Amino acid sequence: ARHADGARADYATAISAVYASNERKARDGAAILAKALGVEMQIVPDLHENDRSATGFLPKAEFETVADAFFAQPDQSVRGWEPARAAQSRIVAAVTRIAEQDATPGDIGIVAHGGVGTLLLCHALSVPISRVHDQPGRSGGNVFTLRVPGLQFVSGWRDLTDNA
Repeated sequence: ARHADGARADYATAISAVYASNERKARDGAAILAKALGVEMQIVPDLHENDRSATGFLPKAEFETVADAFFAQPDQSVRGWEPARAAQSRIVAAVTRIAEQDATPGDIGIVAHGGVGTLLLCHALSVPISRVHDQPGRSGGNVFTLRVPGLQFVSGWRDLTDNA
C-alpha cells in the first residue's frame, strides 16, 4: 500500500522508467511502482545490497552492530561482508550506466535497499562513506532525488509517501 501511495507522490509523477536490484523486496516494490505508473520494470543485478552472504541472516541487534562497522570501516571487509567502498563503486557504476543508457523521456526510478541508497547518496554529496547519511528510521520506505548526468544531489531522504 505504501509503494502504491508513493507512486502518486509528486516526485513520482514524472518517472518513465523503473529499475531495481534482483533482491526480492526491491523487485516487489519496483513492480508496484512500475504497474502504478504504467511502465516496465528492468532488473539491474549490480544494484544489489552489499554482499553479506558470509554471515547470512543476523539478529537485528547484531546486524546493526555489523552494519555500523561496515560504514565506519569502508575499505575493510567486516565479518566477510563486501567492503562498503567496493559496494559503492559497483552501485555508482550501475546507476551511471542506467542514466547514460536510458532513452525514455522523464525521470528514472530506482528501487533498491537502504544501504545501496546510503552509499549512492554519500557519493552524490561527495562526502566520506558514513551511516550518518543512512535513511531515517532504518525501517525502509524512503526516497531521495539526484540529477543526471553526474548524479548531482537534489533532495535528501524523505518518506516515499510524502506528497501522496
